[in-house]
Amino acid sequence: MAEKPSKTVEECQAMIQKSFRTPMVRFLREHLEKAGCGVGDNFVKAVHCNQQMAGAYTRGEGVRVCSNYVRIQDDVNIVVIRELIHAFDDCRAANLDWSDCAHHACSEIRAGHLSGDCHYKRELLRGFMKLRGHEQECVRRKVLKSLSANPNCYGLAAKDSMEAVWDVCYNDTQPFDRAP
Repeated sequence: MAEKPSKTVEECQAMIQKSFRTPMVRFLREHLEKAGCGVGDNFVKAVHCNQQMAGAYTRGEGVRVCSNYVRIQDDVNIVVIRELIHAFDDCRAANLDWSDCAHHACSEIRAGHLSGDCHYKRELLRGFMKLRGHEQECVRRKVLKSLSANPNCYGLAAKDSMEAVWDVCYNDTQPFDRAP
């Protein structure tokens, strides 16, 4: 079976608008608003990315979804949710320093754990067949991948930072009452 081609920026933007109607995205947008960080409709934009990634949150710019790395609506929903969790973290923590490996790791742990990106069905589709502990293993894998893009977090610094903040950040489910 051939893999579906990536989307154009326009197709991806329409998928982003559709993601705004999902309960999880609506919930996160409401909580960003309540926290004093309202996100308008163009806070989340579709772009063509040169780096191989699905999306990114950047302070002061918002969320970018990489149209050339998403293929289906579920991909877009997960990226929007993950990045809105980063935006929420940035909003609620006045001293969040993205260049600090531990701060970055904490937000990545929360995004991986709370977004649903590491749900066992998604992991199965990626070819990871582990039945027990798959979710935490997936979160750890994704955190280390994200940290590798941070010039302050190479090698052991990334793993050590992740391990140092793991328990606190993994168990921090704000703005949710519990992990969705």
